[in-house]
Amino acid sequence: MKMILLRKFRFLILMVFLIACSMHIMIDLLPKLERHSNSGCSCSHTPSEEPQSWGKQGWPNKHTLRILQDFSNEPSSNVSSHSLERIPVTGDKTQAFRRLEHLGQRKRQFIQDASVTKNMPVKGSRLSALYEHPLYKRSVPPLTDEDTLFNVNTDIRFDPKAAEDQAWNTEGNMDEFSPTGELAADSYPNWLRFHIGINRYELYSRHNPVIDALLKDLVTQRITSVAMKSGGTQLKLIMTFQNYGQALFKPMKQTREQETPPDFFYFSDFERHNAEIAAFHLDKILDFRRVPPVAGRLVNMTKEIRDVTRDKKLWRTFFISPANNVCFYGECSYYCSTEHALCGKPDQIEGSLAAFLPDLALAKRKTWRNPWRRSYHKRKKAEWEVDPDYCEEVKQTPPYDSGTRLLDIMDMTVFDFLMGNMDRHHYETFEKFGNETFIIHLDNGRGFGKHSHDEMSILVPLTQCCRVRKSTHLRLQLLAKEEYKLSMLMAESLVRDRLSPILIQPHLDAMDRRLRQVLNVLSECIEKEGYSYVVEDDLQGHQGTDHAHTGPRRREAHLPEVNISCVEVEACWIGLDKQCNDLTLY
Repeated sequence: MKMILLRKFRFLILMVFLIACSMHIMIDLLPKLERHSNSGCSCSHTPSEEPQSWGKQGWPNKHTLRILQDFSNEPSSNVSSHSLERIPVTGDKTQAFRRLEHLGQRKRQFIQDASVTKNMPVKGSRLSALYEHPLYKRSVPPLTDEDTLFNVNTDIRFDPKAAEDQAWNTEGNMDEFSPTGELAADSYPNWLRFHIGINRYELYSRHNPVIDALLKDLVTQRITSVAMKSGGTQLKLIMTFQNYGQALFKPMKQTREQETPPDFFYFSDFERHNAEIAAFHLDKILDFRRVPPVAGRLVNMTKEIRDVTRDKKLWRTFFISPANNVCFYGECSYYCSTEHALCGKPDQIEGSLAAFLPDLALAKRKTWRNPWRRSYHKRKKAEWEVDPDYCEEVKQTPPYDSGTRLLDIMDMTVFDFLMGNMDRHHYETFEKFGNETFIIHLDNGRGFGKHSHDEMSILVPLTQCCRVRKSTHLRLQLLAKEEYKLSMLMAESLVRDRLSPILIQPHLDAMDRRLRQVLNVLSECIEKEGYSYVVEDDLQGHQGTDHAHTGPRRREAHLPEVNISCVEVEACWIGLDKQCNDLTLY
């Protein structure tokens, strides 16, 4: 009798175990089942559909409650996320774009000057005039196979299916993009043409039409797959497009008017999607061209993220907030919990999309520790913060003891100071080009956090080393002139982005103020060390001399300040003849 009861008890336990396993399997299969059920229906929801429709699509309400319960004990923080304004609901894409443009025009009221066009010159575009300037006309040296990242064989046609694997989303109508037959390089997708154009001297050329086309693709291409990016302190998504291009999506976490609180450390601040967009435009105006193309996009969280993701960890973090908005929070080191969820209005969220660089398997990149990296500690200071002669040590350390790497660091210093970015701990270069190539300006999300404060410690590399390229120095002087005012150029450039306005006016004004401070630091360096020691002449002959190895610079005896005429002042070559009487030569 006891044996019979024991067997029944074992059988009962086994049945409970099997039922529990079956339930877990069904829960894991729900996303796929839902996706297949939606694909068979011709009346799929529109991008701006209300979140209440989730129940009709088979969204598991009980599972949603389970998600909220599982993560209800996540640690809280004293920072809350903010969502963007509600946009009108519409099913027509043309009407959506029109309403979006109207929304962008209405949001420009946040800019104190009320209108960007008010700052534009009476005769044409300031930006067009800037790019027609002689300083923006210098060409790179003739490129050899060693100077280009990829050597394109025009006899080989592009076929994205050849490289297809399990990670690609093959759902949908593939005939919309199926390049067949013999294709020239000009017929490649814009992201591939961008990759092909990378060379030793620049990430992209000044007037390359592919960049504008790529920015348009980032905004309009259909998103076919979404996954969370591994690593990093905050949530970032990798989005794959219909044409097989990929981009890094940083969602909106703060409104444009929010300043970083004064008590926040630089490493605990939010990353801003609008800072990524503005950094690309600033980098282009400074003529560095070392930031991959970035564009703003309004994304439907339901149709363009939840419904296309195969990342179950991401999918499980979606829920509907008490305000009836669609939210998700993903997984990351910090700020990934229900208290820091990213919520739409009701399911629309804006963010930045940065075009991917070539895959590391095709073009390896080398990661370098920034010599002026901060300690990332609440109490400890970095060596450069306590040693005023720190730059002398850096100058004796490869690759900063020769070539142009130190000058690249100075360019990056100016770039970061204008943005107020304190989070430059590493940088990258393409391994193929060795040490004789440019620095890639990646990860600029912690810029433009404070417009009321200028962080002078960002300029320490420049104040300690007192080195700068002549072309950079002349461009900074040019952008300080009223006819080429940096804030006006930025306003004109940023208004082209779909999420305009990107920066409020105080941030634009702060860039003008910081630019003057950079020029003051360089003037003090020239007065102390001499012009020839501080300014590296990269304008003599061909630009290729930019990348020749140079030995340690020697300080020269100070020469008396001499006033000379407009014809004799070399700076007048950049178009400053109206102010020639104010220029001096050391």
